[in-house]
Amino acid sequence: MAGFSAPPRRGLVIDQLHEIGVRSLSIVNLTAIFTGMVMALQLGFFLSKFGAKIFVSRILGIAIISELGPVLTALMIGGRVGAGMAAELGTMKVTEQIDALRALGTDPISYLVVPRLIAIVIMMPLLTGMANLVGVLGGMLIAYAELGVQPTFYATSLLQFLTVGDLARSLTKAAVFGVIIGGIACLNGMNASGGADGVGRATTRTVVVSAVSVLISDFFLTRLMLEP
Repeated sequence: MAGFSAPPRRGLVIDQLHEIGVRSLSIVNLTAIFTGMVMALQLGFFLSKFGAKIFVSRILGIAIISELGPVLTALMIGGRVGAGMAAELGTMKVTEQIDALRALGTDPISYLVVPRLIAIVIMMPLLTGMANLVGVLGGMLIAYAELGVQPTFYATSLLQFLTVGDLARSLTKAAVFGVIIGGIACLNGMNASGGADGVGRATTRTVVVSAVSVLISDFFLTRLMLEP
């Protein structure tokens, strides 16, 4: 816990913000836009049977913002960033670089772990907000091109149905997922042993445990947030 008592160096946090956030934008946005497009296509043709395709934005928007946006973003970040964290820290552990930091009087938790945890908790809500927007816009594109729903009506219908609470729940989930992914990645990386094989096991374990933990925690967070 000593590593959390003093603030980390600003430069270390900024480097991690860039690594986690900026370099993850492409994969997060690509996942979000095609998720929104597929959902709009499926929902649109289903709702057309009941003459309700004009309400596609309401169902799609709530589904993406409340669930798919934060969950898919967390899965992508867990696969890309979580694995990278575990591999990087694991390599430093098995090559005794972490022991060298301790010998030089530097706390490895404060120097290596805390900046990563701060950065991922900051960037997860931002990436999730971007994924929500891109997913909804992808759905708007398909709704207009395939279903004939005008973009102005699409946006107006969604905004009439969407609440601030929906957005708050989405970003809160994202922050919690950030803590989960960062904690699992750093724990596995700092405890890696056994050379390159151990680093590989730590990386694999991080991806699997992160994904399962995100899905399980999403259920309990949703249940908690939906309680009256």
